[in-house]
Amino acid sequence: TTLTLQVIAAAQRKGKTCAFIDAEHALDPVYAKKLGVDIDNLLCSQPDTGEQALEICDALARSGAVDVIIVDSVAALTPKAEIEGEIGDSHMGLAARMMSQAMRKLAGNLKQSNTLLIFINQIRMKIGVMFGNPETTTGGN
Repeated sequence: TTLTLQVIAAAQRKGKTCAFIDAEHALDPVYAKKLGVDIDNLLCSQPDTGEQALEICDALARSGAVDVIIVDSVAALTPKAEIEGEIGDSHMGLAARMMSQAMRKLAGNLKQSNTLLIFINQIRMKIGVMFGNPETTTGGN
C-alpha cells in the first residue's frame, strides 16, 4: 500500500489523475498525505463487493479520464455471492473466476486508455506444506 501511495503521489506531481479503490476500507488519509498524496484530488471508492470494485475499475479505464488506478487489495475483493450467502457456504474458486473474467474485460480498455492499474495482493502461507513453496496468494496467482 505504501508503494502504491508513492506511485500516486508521483503521478499527481506530474498532473495525472489517480483513483484508489479501497476494497479493504482501510485507507488512512493522514498517512497518504505524509507520503505526498493530494487527498483532495484523489478519486477514492470503497465498494461493497468484488464485482463492484472491478466494474468501477472498468468504468474508470473506459472513461479515459484516469491515469492510475490502485486496487487495495485482491484479498478483499469478496464476490457478491459470498457476501450474500450463509456462513459456511462453499464458494470454491469464485474469487479466482471473478478476477480472471475481470482481467479479460479490463485488459483491452486499459490498453486503449493508456491507464496504469495496480492490484495489491497478499502472500499467505499454506498450512502443512513439507516440500515446495509454502507461499500462496489469495484470489489466484
